[in-house]
Amino acid sequence: MITRQDDEETPLLQRQEQPTTKTPLPWDQFWIILFLELSDPLSSQTLAPFIPQLIRDVGVTRGDESQVGHYAGILQSSYYAAHALTVFHWSQLSDHIGRKPVLLIALLAISVSTFSFGLSKTFLGLVVSRAVCGAFDGSNGVMKSLVMDITDVTNMPKAYGYIPIPWMIGTTVGPLVGGSLSRPADRFPGIFGRSELLKTYPYLLPCSIPAIFASVAWVVTYFRLKESVSTRTPLWVLIKGGFLRQSYIEPRPPSSNVLVNSGGANPGEVQSKPLPLRALLTPKVSTVTANYTIMGLFHMAFSSVLPVFYATPIELGGLSLDPPRIGALLAASGVTHGIFQLVFYSRLHDHFGAGAIYITGVSSGIPIVILFPVINALARAHGIGLAVWLCVAVQLALTTSLVMCFPCLSLFIRAAAPNRASLGATNGIAQMFVTGARIIGPASAASVFSYSMQEGHDAWLAYYFLMAIAFLAVGASLLLPRDPSVWEDHQ
Repeated sequence: MITRQDDEETPLLQRQEQPTTKTPLPWDQFWIILFLELSDPLSSQTLAPFIPQLIRDVGVTRGDESQVGHYAGILQSSYYAAHALTVFHWSQLSDHIGRKPVLLIALLAISVSTFSFGLSKTFLGLVVSRAVCGAFDGSNGVMKSLVMDITDVTNMPKAYGYIPIPWMIGTTVGPLVGGSLSRPADRFPGIFGRSELLKTYPYLLPCSIPAIFASVAWVVTYFRLKESVSTRTPLWVLIKGGFLRQSYIEPRPPSSNVLVNSGGANPGEVQSKPLPLRALLTPKVSTVTANYTIMGLFHMAFSSVLPVFYATPIELGGLSLDPPRIGALLAASGVTHGIFQLVFYSRLHDHFGAGAIYITGVSSGIPIVILFPVINALARAHGIGLAVWLCVAVQLALTTSLVMCFPCLSLFIRAAAPNRASLGATNGIAQMFVTGARIIGPASAASVFSYSMQEGHDAWLAYYFLMAIAFLAVGASLLLPRDPSVWEDHQ
């Protein structure tokens, strides 16, 4: 019998024997999580198509087209900057008061801020709307914790095979909604031409779609989602005791509406206490957070450079593709990633393990970067022919391996958590740092790429930058164990 520990070194799951059968996914709750996952990408992707025109309309650029991208970047960064400052606190709070209340706050923030975005007539109003959404949207980290709560080591890989589905839907439907319903009085005068509201607020209609969806998701969460945190503390008690300074307050006993994971956790672990930030910063958590941050930095940097590379003229180091082709390539790539992860991730995990998949994924970043100058060299020498399209296909196929690193990292985060009651806070630490990477990655990579394309500068400078991050990611991956269960086992 394994003696239970109550300090920060207590493993997340103390397994006395390896499970021999897989636990079925709890679909009565898991479908709700997939439904809720759709809110975030639907709202952000709906705004993307009309943001440049909206910035022109509010007049902040004063007719200077070169400033549109600058203000669009500020608008995008306002969400991530506010999110980075609050995501850990929301995740930590969910360990105390439960996942459900935090998700309800997040969905309300998405709904209200998206409506507000459509009603904003000034650039300051747009920035405030996105910043409020980022500050109060704690769903990203809490949703990951919720998946970990209701799954165990046998069915969690299968669960993460389904996670890309809502993101595929959101990134496909969102741009269609935003692009087709913006300025509806001008585009569809026969239907909306008499609406003074839509003439005054031409972007309210597309914003209302994700806002209404978030409201519906709020209702579904309130009535159908079961709480997955078994011991909770009333919010007023946390405020009275000083939430950020207090490591533990006597929790409420679990109610009948609490969904307790059947993944084999010991009874003593269910009653374990949320730990303070200092106790969470163990070597395991630091290692997996570093990997998550570097991986997020590389993925965002690559994702920002890829469409710019496609659009840049061949003589300047790009591929000279028009927007329809670029859009088709990116859409096909996204669908391929989702289908591959859905069909193959669980099987690959069962056969090779999370460690092998992760190392393979980060290592694929090296040939992905090398293919940028190779594709341009082929285009310069032979034009855009079969060889170029073959290399483009190989590069996009390798990014599928790159994307599968993220579910592996979720397994490592689960295993690294000092105890089960600190899952949310552990997720929050990782999300806080990776959100910072999402702010730095696109801006730095796009700036270096633009700088390298200027006359007199090294055209490969952008690829040196990406390659350095790729090698850093490979080096950090070597610090992870081959199997997350090594961290879960009792030391």
